[in-house]
Amino acid sequence: MRRPVRIAVTGAAGAISYSLLFKIAAGEMMGKDQPVILQLVELPHAMDSLRGVAMELMDCAYPLLHTITLHDNVEDGFSNAHYALLVGAKPRGPGMERRDLLEENAQIFARQGKALNDFANRDVKVLVTGNPANTNALIASRNAPDLSPSQFTCLTRLDHNRAKGILANHCGATTRDIGGIMIWGNHSPTQYPDLHQATILGKPAMSQIDTTWYRDEFIPKVQKRGGEIIEARGLSSAASAAQAIVDQMRDWVLGTEPGEIISMGLLSDGSYGITKGIFYSFPVICNYGRYQIVQNVEINEFSRQRLTATEQELLDEKAAVEEMLPKETEASHQNLSICLRSGVTLYADNTGPDADSKFMTTNRVL
Repeated sequence: MRRPVRIAVTGAAGAISYSLLFKIAAGEMMGKDQPVILQLVELPHAMDSLRGVAMELMDCAYPLLHTITLHDNVEDGFSNAHYALLVGAKPRGPGMERRDLLEENAQIFARQGKALNDFANRDVKVLVTGNPANTNALIASRNAPDLSPSQFTCLTRLDHNRAKGILANHCGATTRDIGGIMIWGNHSPTQYPDLHQATILGKPAMSQIDTTWYRDEFIPKVQKRGGEIIEARGLSSAASAAQAIVDQMRDWVLGTEPGEIISMGLLSDGSYGITKGIFYSFPVICNYGRYQIVQNVEINEFSRQRLTATEQELLDEKAAVEEMLPKETEASHQNLSICLRSGVTLYADNTGPDADSKFMTTNRVL
Protein backbone atom coordinates (compact mmCIF):
# COMPACT_ATOMS: atom_id res chain seq x y z
CA MET A 1 0.00 0.00 0.00
CA ARG A 2 1.26 3.46 -0.89
CA ARG A 3 1.85 6.22 1.64
CA PRO A 4 -1.27 8.37 2.18
CA VAL A 5 -1.61 11.80 0.58
CA ARG A 6 -3.18 14.79 2.29
CA ILE A 7 -6.25 16.33 0.66
CA ALA A 8 -7.61 19.60 2.07
CA VAL A 9 -11.23 20.48 1.29
CA THR A 10 -12.89 23.79 2.18
CA GLY A 11 -16.65 24.12 2.52
CA ALA A 12 -16.47 20.52 3.70
CA ALA A 13 -19.94 20.45 5.29
CA GLY A 14 -21.64 21.86 2.21
CA ALA A 15 -23.77 20.13 -0.41
CA ILE A 16 -21.01 19.66 -2.99
CA SER A 17 -18.61 18.24 -0.43
CA TYR A 18 -21.27 15.85 0.86
CA SER A 19 -21.12 14.15 -2.54
CA LEU A 20 -17.42 14.76 -3.10
CA LEU A 21 -15.84 13.41 0.08
CA PHE A 22 -17.30 9.92 -0.25
CA LYS A 23 -16.02 9.68 -3.83
CA ILE A 24 -12.52 10.65 -2.71
CA ALA A 25 -12.58 8.18 0.17
CA ALA A 26 -13.67 5.42 -2.22
CA GLY A 27 -10.64 6.03 -4.45
CA GLU A 28 -12.43 7.62 -7.41
CA MET A 29 -10.13 10.65 -7.51
CA MET A 30 -6.65 9.44 -6.58
CA GLY A 31 -6.92 5.82 -7.63
CA LYS A 32 -7.86 2.53 -6.01
CA ASP A 33 -4.40 2.03 -4.49
CA GLN A 34 -3.89 5.48 -2.95
CA PRO A 35 -4.75 6.01 0.76
CA VAL A 36 -5.90 9.51 1.68
CA ILE A 37 -5.91 11.80 4.68
CA LEU A 38 -8.86 14.18 4.53
CA GLN A 39 -8.24 17.60 6.09
CA LEU A 40 -11.71 19.13 6.23
CA VAL A 41 -12.17 22.87 6.67
CA GLU A 42 -15.35 24.73 7.60
CA LEU A 43 -16.48 27.96 9.21
CA PRO A 44 -16.68 27.80 13.03
CA HIS A 45 -20.49 27.84 13.07
CA ALA A 46 -20.62 24.77 10.78
CA MET A 47 -18.28 22.54 12.78
CA ASP A 48 -21.11 20.47 14.28
CA SER A 49 -22.34 19.64 10.78
CA LEU A 50 -18.80 18.81 9.76
CA ARG A 51 -18.45 16.39 12.67
CA GLY A 52 -21.56 14.63 11.40
CA VAL A 53 -20.03 14.29 7.93
CA ALA A 54 -16.86 12.87 9.48
CA MET A 55 -18.91 10.29 11.42
CA GLU A 56 -20.58 9.14 8.20
CA LEU A 57 -17.23 8.84 6.46
CA MET A 58 -15.95 6.70 9.33
CA ASP A 59 -19.08 4.56 9.25
CA CYS A 60 -18.48 3.72 5.59
CA ALA A 61 -15.24 1.94 6.62
CA TYR A 62 -13.42 2.88 3.42
CA PRO A 63 -10.14 0.90 3.21
CA LEU A 64 -8.37 3.88 1.59
CA LEU A 65 -9.46 6.45 4.20
CA HIS A 66 -6.45 6.73 6.49
CA THR A 67 -7.35 9.71 8.69
CA ILE A 68 -9.86 12.56 8.95
CA THR A 69 -8.98 15.88 10.60
CA LEU A 70 -11.39 18.77 11.16
CA HIS A 71 -10.40 22.45 11.10
CA ASP A 72 -12.14 25.80 11.53
CA ASN A 73 -9.35 27.76 9.81
CA VAL A 74 -7.42 27.31 6.57
CA GLU A 75 -4.01 27.78 8.15
CA ASP A 76 -4.37 24.52 10.07
CA GLY A 77 -6.45 22.84 7.40
CA PHE A 78 -3.89 23.35 4.64
CA SER A 79 -0.92 22.08 6.66
CA ASN A 80 1.28 19.90 4.42
CA ALA A 81 -1.60 19.36 1.98
CA HIS A 82 -0.66 17.70 -1.31
CA TYR A 83 -4.01 18.63 -2.89
CA ALA A 84 -6.38 21.47 -2.03
CA LEU A 85 -9.97 21.58 -3.21
CA LEU A 86 -11.31 25.09 -2.58
CA VAL A 87 -15.03 24.39 -2.68
CA GLY A 88 -16.34 26.89 -0.14
CA ALA A 89 -17.21 30.43 -1.22
CA LYS A 90 -19.71 33.11 -0.31
CA PRO A 91 -22.87 32.63 -2.40
CA ARG A 92 -24.57 35.47 -4.20
CA GLY A 93 -27.34 36.88 -1.99
CA PRO A 94 -30.53 38.81 -2.81
CA GLY A 95 -29.76 42.21 -4.30
CA MET A 96 -26.04 41.48 -4.47
CA GLU A 97 -24.29 42.69 -7.61
CA ARG A 98 -21.60 40.53 -9.22
CA ARG A 99 -19.00 43.14 -8.23
CA ASP A 100 -20.06 42.80 -4.57
CA LEU A 101 -19.67 39.03 -4.82
CA LEU A 102 -16.23 39.42 -6.35
CA GLU A 103 -15.07 41.74 -3.60
CA GLU A 104 -16.33 39.56 -0.74
CA ASN A 105 -14.84 36.38 -2.16
CA ALA A 106 -11.58 38.20 -2.88
CA GLN A 107 -10.99 38.46 0.85
CA ILE A 108 -11.67 34.74 1.32
CA PHE A 109 -9.43 33.52 -1.50
CA ALA A 110 -6.61 35.95 -0.73
CA ARG A 111 -6.39 34.42 2.74
CA GLN A 112 -6.55 30.92 1.29
CA GLY A 113 -3.76 31.70 -1.17
CA LYS A 114 -1.56 32.99 1.65
CA ALA A 115 -2.31 29.91 3.77
CA LEU A 116 -1.42 27.59 0.87
CA ASN A 117 1.79 29.53 0.37
CA ASP A 118 2.77 29.30 4.03
CA PHE A 119 1.53 25.87 5.10
CA ALA A 120 0.81 23.52 2.18
CA ASN A 121 3.22 21.05 0.62
CA ARG A 122 5.52 22.78 -1.90
CA ASP A 123 4.10 20.62 -4.70
CA VAL A 124 0.46 21.21 -3.78
CA LYS A 125 -2.09 21.08 -6.60
CA VAL A 126 -5.01 23.48 -6.12
CA LEU A 127 -8.45 23.25 -7.73
CA VAL A 128 -10.76 26.24 -7.17
CA THR A 129 -14.47 25.48 -7.36
CA GLY A 130 -16.06 28.32 -5.40
CA ASN A 131 -17.50 30.96 -7.73
CA PRO A 132 -16.54 33.15 -9.48
CA ALA A 133 -14.02 30.31 -9.89
CA ASN A 134 -11.70 31.78 -12.52
CA THR A 135 -11.10 35.03 -10.70
CA ASN A 136 -10.98 33.35 -7.30
CA ALA A 137 -8.20 31.13 -8.68
CA LEU A 138 -6.36 34.23 -9.86
CA ILE A 139 -6.67 35.85 -6.43
CA ALA A 140 -5.47 32.74 -4.61
CA SER A 141 -2.49 32.21 -6.92
CA ARG A 142 -1.44 35.87 -6.83
CA ASN A 143 -1.39 35.66 -3.02
CA ALA A 144 0.91 32.63 -3.05
CA PRO A 145 4.27 34.09 -4.14
CA ASP A 146 6.29 30.97 -3.31
CA LEU A 147 4.09 28.65 -5.37
CA SER A 148 3.99 28.42 -9.14
CA PRO A 149 0.89 29.66 -10.99
CA SER A 150 0.90 26.24 -12.68
CA GLN A 151 -0.15 24.71 -9.35
CA PHE A 152 -3.56 26.44 -9.52
CA THR A 153 -6.54 25.56 -11.71
CA CYS A 154 -10.25 26.29 -11.62
CA LEU A 155 -13.18 24.03 -12.36
CA THR A 156 -14.52 24.11 -15.90
CA ARG A 157 -14.77 20.32 -16.15
CA LEU A 158 -18.37 20.73 -14.97
CA ASP A 159 -19.15 22.73 -18.12
CA HIS A 160 -17.26 20.16 -20.20
CA ASN A 161 -19.27 17.29 -18.70
CA ARG A 162 -22.52 19.18 -19.14
CA ALA A 163 -21.76 19.79 -22.81
CA LYS A 164 -20.89 16.14 -23.36
CA GLY A 165 -24.03 14.91 -21.62
CA ILE A 166 -26.37 17.31 -23.43
CA LEU A 167 -24.87 16.47 -26.83
CA ALA A 168 -25.01 12.72 -26.21
CA ASN A 169 -28.65 12.96 -25.12
CA HIS A 170 -29.56 15.00 -28.19
CA CYS A 171 -27.92 12.54 -30.57
CA GLY A 172 -29.03 9.34 -28.90
CA ALA A 173 -25.40 8.45 -28.18
CA THR A 174 -23.53 7.71 -24.96
CA THR A 175 -20.89 9.99 -23.50
CA ARG A 176 -18.30 7.35 -24.42
CA ASP A 177 -19.14 8.08 -28.04
CA ILE A 178 -18.33 11.81 -27.70
CA GLY A 179 -14.86 13.32 -28.01
CA GLY A 180 -13.14 16.63 -28.68
CA ILE A 181 -15.50 18.97 -26.81
CA MET A 182 -13.78 22.19 -25.72
CA ILE A 183 -14.88 24.77 -23.17
CA TRP A 184 -13.26 28.19 -23.57
CA GLY A 185 -13.16 31.08 -21.12
CA ASN A 186 -15.02 31.83 -17.93
CA HIS A 187 -17.12 29.51 -15.79
CA SER A 188 -20.09 31.78 -16.36
CA PRO A 189 -22.83 32.34 -18.95
CA THR A 190 -20.20 33.84 -21.29
CA GLN A 191 -18.30 30.54 -21.57
CA TYR A 192 -18.03 29.08 -25.07
CA PRO A 193 -18.81 25.36 -25.51
CA ASP A 194 -17.09 24.59 -28.80
CA LEU A 195 -18.14 21.58 -30.92
CA HIS A 196 -16.14 22.40 -34.06
CA GLN A 197 -13.49 19.82 -33.13
CA ALA A 198 -15.91 17.41 -31.45
CA THR A 199 -16.71 13.95 -32.73
CA ILE A 200 -19.63 11.54 -32.34
CA LEU A 201 -18.65 7.93 -32.93
CA GLY A 202 -15.46 9.17 -34.54
CA LYS A 203 -17.15 11.45 -37.08
CA PRO A 204 -17.29 15.27 -36.94
CA ALA A 205 -20.11 16.38 -34.65
CA MET A 206 -20.95 19.47 -36.70
CA SER A 207 -21.81 17.27 -39.69
CA GLN A 208 -24.31 15.33 -37.57
CA ILE A 209 -26.18 18.15 -35.84
CA ASP A 210 -28.16 21.15 -37.04
CA THR A 211 -26.14 24.38 -36.91
CA THR A 212 -29.18 26.35 -35.75
CA TRP A 213 -29.70 23.93 -32.85
CA TYR A 214 -26.02 24.23 -31.94
CA ARG A 215 -26.00 28.03 -31.92
CA ASP A 216 -29.49 28.80 -30.59
CA GLU A 217 -30.12 25.92 -28.20
CA PHE A 218 -27.00 23.95 -27.31
CA ILE A 219 -24.68 26.85 -26.48
CA PRO A 220 -27.22 28.73 -24.28
CA LYS A 221 -28.26 25.49 -22.56
CA VAL A 222 -24.69 24.69 -21.51
CA GLN A 223 -24.01 28.29 -20.52
CA LYS A 224 -27.12 28.51 -18.33
CA ARG A 225 -27.34 24.92 -17.11
CA GLY A 226 -26.59 25.87 -13.51
CA GLY A 227 -29.50 28.30 -13.41
CA GLU A 228 -31.78 25.76 -15.08
CA ILE A 229 -31.01 23.24 -12.33
CA ILE A 230 -31.68 25.78 -9.59
CA GLU A 231 -35.03 26.65 -11.20
CA ALA A 232 -36.00 22.98 -11.49
CA ARG A 233 -35.00 21.68 -8.05
CA GLY A 234 -34.61 24.82 -5.96
CA LEU A 235 -30.97 24.00 -5.23
CA SER A 236 -27.71 24.49 -7.08
CA SER A 237 -25.67 21.73 -8.72
CA ALA A 238 -24.01 19.50 -6.14
CA ALA A 239 -23.57 15.91 -7.32
CA SER A 240 -22.54 16.93 -10.84
CA ALA A 241 -20.09 19.49 -9.45
CA ALA A 242 -18.58 16.87 -7.16
CA GLN A 243 -18.16 14.46 -10.06
CA ALA A 244 -16.49 17.17 -12.15
CA ILE A 245 -14.02 17.93 -9.33
CA VAL A 246 -13.12 14.24 -9.14
CA ASP A 247 -12.77 14.01 -12.92
CA GLN A 248 -10.59 17.11 -13.28
CA MET A 249 -8.24 16.33 -10.41
CA ARG A 250 -7.96 12.65 -11.38
CA ASP A 251 -6.98 13.52 -14.95
CA TRP A 252 -4.56 16.22 -13.78
CA VAL A 253 -2.83 13.82 -11.37
CA LEU A 254 -3.07 10.49 -13.19
CA GLY A 255 -3.24 11.71 -16.81
CA THR A 256 -5.87 11.81 -19.51
CA GLU A 257 -6.65 8.79 -21.63
CA PRO A 258 -4.72 8.57 -24.94
CA GLY A 259 -6.35 10.88 -27.46
CA GLU A 260 -8.69 12.42 -24.88
CA ILE A 261 -9.03 16.20 -24.61
CA ILE A 262 -10.54 17.79 -21.51
CA SER A 263 -11.22 21.38 -20.45
CA MET A 264 -9.51 23.06 -17.49
CA GLY A 265 -9.39 26.62 -16.23
CA LEU A 266 -5.75 27.69 -15.94
CA LEU A 267 -3.50 30.70 -16.19
CA SER A 268 -3.35 31.93 -19.78
CA ASP A 269 0.09 31.80 -21.41
CA GLY A 270 -1.09 33.78 -24.43
CA SER A 271 -2.27 30.74 -26.40
CA TYR A 272 -4.91 31.61 -29.00
CA GLY A 273 -4.25 35.30 -28.39
CA ILE A 274 -5.85 35.25 -24.93
CA THR A 275 -4.42 37.87 -22.58
CA LYS A 276 -1.82 36.55 -20.18
CA GLY A 277 -2.47 36.79 -16.46
CA ILE A 278 -6.12 35.62 -16.32
CA PHE A 279 -7.47 32.16 -15.58
CA TYR A 280 -9.18 30.95 -18.74
CA SER A 281 -10.56 27.56 -19.76
CA PHE A 282 -8.55 25.85 -22.49
CA PRO A 283 -8.56 22.39 -24.06
CA VAL A 284 -5.77 20.36 -22.46
CA ILE A 285 -4.20 16.96 -22.13
CA CYS A 286 -2.49 15.81 -18.94
CA ASN A 287 0.56 13.63 -18.40
CA TYR A 288 2.84 13.01 -15.41
CA GLY A 289 0.95 15.41 -13.17
CA ARG A 290 1.12 18.34 -15.60
CA TYR A 291 -1.34 19.86 -18.02
CA GLN A 292 -0.57 20.93 -21.57
CA ILE A 293 -2.74 23.26 -23.65
CA VAL A 294 -3.72 21.69 -26.95
CA GLN A 295 -2.26 23.90 -29.68
CA ASN A 296 -3.21 24.64 -33.29
CA VAL A 297 -6.97 24.29 -32.90
CA GLU A 298 -8.64 26.09 -35.79
CA ILE A 299 -10.65 29.08 -34.56
CA ASN A 300 -13.25 30.42 -37.01
CA GLU A 301 -14.81 33.86 -36.84
CA PHE A 302 -17.87 32.64 -34.94
CA SER A 303 -15.63 31.06 -32.31
CA ARG A 304 -13.24 34.02 -32.12
CA GLN A 305 -16.05 36.39 -31.22
CA ARG A 306 -17.05 34.16 -28.32
CA LEU A 307 -13.48 33.61 -27.11
CA THR A 308 -13.05 37.38 -27.03
CA ALA A 309 -16.35 38.05 -25.23
CA THR A 310 -15.60 35.67 -22.36
CA GLU A 311 -12.01 36.98 -22.20
CA GLN A 312 -13.32 40.52 -21.75
CA GLU A 313 -15.55 39.43 -18.87
CA LEU A 314 -12.52 37.94 -17.14
CA LEU A 315 -10.50 41.10 -17.70
CA ASP A 316 -13.35 43.12 -16.17
CA GLU A 317 -13.44 40.78 -13.16
CA LYS A 318 -9.70 41.10 -12.73
CA ALA A 319 -9.97 44.90 -12.78
CA ALA A 320 -12.65 44.76 -10.08
CA VAL A 321 -10.32 42.93 -7.65
CA GLU A 322 -7.04 44.54 -8.68
CA GLU A 323 -6.33 45.78 -5.15
CA MET A 324 -6.29 42.16 -3.94
CA LEU A 325 -3.59 41.15 -6.45
CA PRO A 326 -0.13 41.80 -4.97
CA LYS A 327 2.32 43.46 -7.36
CA GLU A 328 5.09 41.07 -6.34
CA THR A 329 3.38 38.18 -8.16
CA GLU A 330 2.46 40.06 -11.32
CA ALA A 331 5.62 39.09 -13.20
CA SER A 332 5.24 35.37 -12.51
CA HIS A 333 1.73 35.52 -13.99
CA GLN A 334 2.78 37.52 -17.06
CA ASN A 335 6.20 36.20 -18.06
CA LEU A 336 5.01 32.97 -19.60
CA SER A 337 6.28 31.29 -22.74
CA ILE A 338 5.56 28.08 -24.63
CA CYS A 339 8.22 25.46 -25.37
CA LEU A 340 8.22 25.15 -29.15
CA ARG A 341 9.20 21.49 -28.98
CA SER A 342 6.53 20.30 -26.58
CA GLY A 343 3.87 23.00 -26.39
CA VAL A 344 4.24 23.05 -22.60
CA THR A 345 3.84 26.38 -20.82
CA LEU A 346 7.09 27.56 -19.22
CA TYR A 347 6.73 29.78 -16.15
CA ALA A 348 8.91 32.69 -15.15
CA ASP A 349 10.13 30.83 -12.07
CA ASN A 350 11.40 27.94 -14.23
CA THR A 351 8.76 25.52 -12.96
CA GLY A 352 8.12 24.05 -16.38
CA PRO A 353 9.38 20.51 -17.00
CA ASP A 354 13.09 19.91 -17.47
CA ALA A 355 14.19 19.56 -21.08
CA ASP A 356 15.21 15.95 -20.49
CA SER A 357 12.13 14.92 -18.56
CA LYS A 358 9.87 12.13 -19.76
CA PHE A 359 6.99 14.59 -20.00
CA MET A 360 8.77 16.68 -22.60
CA THR A 361 9.01 13.75 -25.00
CA THR A 362 5.38 12.65 -24.90
CA ASN A 363 3.37 12.96 -28.07
CA ARG A 364 1.52 16.23 -28.51
CA VAL A 365 -2.10 16.61 -29.47
CA LEU A 366 -2.32 19.11 -32.30
